[in-house]
Amino acid sequence: MTNPVLNPAFYSAGEFRRRALNQSGSPLEVASIEHGDHVLNPAIVARVSGLKLKDAAVLVPVVDDPDGAKVILTQRTATLRKHSGQIAFPGGGVDAADGSVEAAAVREAQEEIGLSPQFVQPVARLPDYFAATGFRITPVLSVVQRGFDLKLNPTEVDRVFEVPLSFLMDPANHQRGTRDFNGVEHHFYRMPYGEWNIWGITAGILRTLYERLYA
Repeated sequence: MTNPVLNPAFYSAGEFRRRALNQSGSPLEVASIEHGDHVLNPAIVARVSGLKLKDAAVLVPVVDDPDGAKVILTQRTATLRKHSGQIAFPGGGVDAADGSVEAAAVREAQEEIGLSPQFVQPVARLPDYFAATGFRITPVLSVVQRGFDLKLNPTEVDRVFEVPLSFLMDPANHQRGTRDFNGVEHHFYRMPYGEWNIWGITAGILRTLYERLYA
């Protein structure tokens, strides 16, 4: 029998959509503390989740390719006030006019990297991520069809690249690290891919994606 993990169809956009709609684990509203690097930092998450947080949304854009889905990621510019230079999903604050986190994530992706909404199909959400920088981030899982032409907003994004979903969903590529932030020890995941150091919030969300869809 063929190992499903070695089968390209296992990491297709269609299979991703099916798994996103049938996630394992607790309901979204209580699942945040059960996944990703939140499990590694329970005291920090408890403190941050009790604060007044600003709502934000990120788009997790999974590109539909016949040889296996790819995930679009960005490198933020070095001049941004928060998370400068880091690898991130397209996203930002939820505005009152957005109406939903899905609309906010799609809007932010268009503003940051020029990804037209006509190519994006939001599918599901992941549990919220509580960022120590003061945000409650909702990851919006989406399938993206080819045909898009990206145009980066240079004030927010330096570069954009794609990583195979199969690489990101392989736990062998999920390393763990520790850093001291203002005297507090933070534990995090990192997923180095070529020249890119995927870590922090982005790696935490990807780890949650793995745990709820592919573990």
